[in-house]
Amino acid sequence: MLNFQLHMPTRILFGAGEVEKAGEEAAQYGRKLLLVTGRTATKKTGVLDRVVRSLQTAGLEVLVFDRIEPNPRAATIDEGGRIAREAKCNAVIALGGGSVMDAAKAIATVAVSNRPIHEYLAGGQTGLWKELLPIREALPVITIPTLAATGSEANSIAVVTNWETKEKASISGPALFPVVAILDPELTYTVPASYTADGCADIFTHLYEGYLTGEGNAHVQDEITEGLMRTVIRFSRTVLDDPTNYEARAAILWASTLALIGIAGAGRGGSFPLHQMEHPLSGHYDISHGRGLAILAPAYFRHVYRDRPERFARMGRRVFGVQETDDLKAAEAAIAAVEAWFAEIGVAGSLKKQGIPRDALARMAADAVRIGGRGNGFIPGIRELREPDVLAIYEACYE
Repeated sequence: MLNFQLHMPTRILFGAGEVEKAGEEAAQYGRKLLLVTGRTATKKTGVLDRVVRSLQTAGLEVLVFDRIEPNPRAATIDEGGRIAREAKCNAVIALGGGSVMDAAKAIATVAVSNRPIHEYLAGGQTGLWKELLPIREALPVITIPTLAATGSEANSIAVVTNWETKEKASISGPALFPVVAILDPELTYTVPASYTADGCADIFTHLYEGYLTGEGNAHVQDEITEGLMRTVIRFSRTVLDDPTNYEARAAILWASTLALIGIAGAGRGGSFPLHQMEHPLSGHYDISHGRGLAILAPAYFRHVYRDRPERFARMGRRVFGVQETDDLKAAEAAIAAVEAWFAEIGVAGSLKKQGIPRDALARMAADAVRIGGRGNGFIPGIRELREPDVLAIYEACYE
């Protein structure tokens, strides 16, 4: 096991009806708040009204910024930051899925720094991120997720898209840890089935990326990760068939949080090469991040599994019940099992079906390595992935 430091400062409120405590919690951070949300979903479900009512009952002034799009745009974030700064907001509340929570963290940053958020994007062409990250000053952020997927509700990371340059990359820093996360599984009941499935694929990817690429002697972390992977697989079908099943929704939401809060990977290290390869897909073509991950995964696995078959074999045996004793065969069976599960929950597909033209693959491969490689010429992982590797993976899942 590697040496590690683990910092998890977010206070978490979990359970049915906890959303009603939004006002009570937010009142600890000031009297004027910017509530960040998407364009339609929280209005249609009535949850926006519930949260605003809770905040106002606590005597708080609320400004609603309801312009967040999927794969949140730098320009939108800059506008939200300007509004929060000029209105002298004391804190930012995120009500929505991963895009909303990421945007809220970025808005909280811009509100304090008065710098355009694209300057912070790790791996960006300006190079300013080397000076600006990690982020140490931002308004307090409170998260209320309505979708289980990204884990952004309790970690210090956000992903932003500069639509003008097609750069999608992360920002991070201790100031981005939410001060409070209110996790109410009932808020996820109305999520469309496709979003739920994409979210499950995203959670699963957060778990296996470090598991496959990191230190192999992190026994506690492996047990935690395998248990969370089994949980996602077990309850994914239930939440699709029975959207208001509380226990299933609660299990998926808590797995989402635990997958990327630091516990599973601390002391194991590892990298997230598949995420770095997916970011250009949704950065250029605005596809669902979780769906992009699911499309890329089988081709990525087949590109690298022979370099570390014992880790794929362990995932197959411990998570999917693979019985093969030979590591290479077990690894291949694990890949087939992941593919079968993706097909079962409806996230399997191709880049072509997502509307991505084949002649765009080379540019996206170059972007993946430039941004995801942070200027090193490769994406780190089980092996170093250079442009020809990334392009081959894109080509393998195009049709």
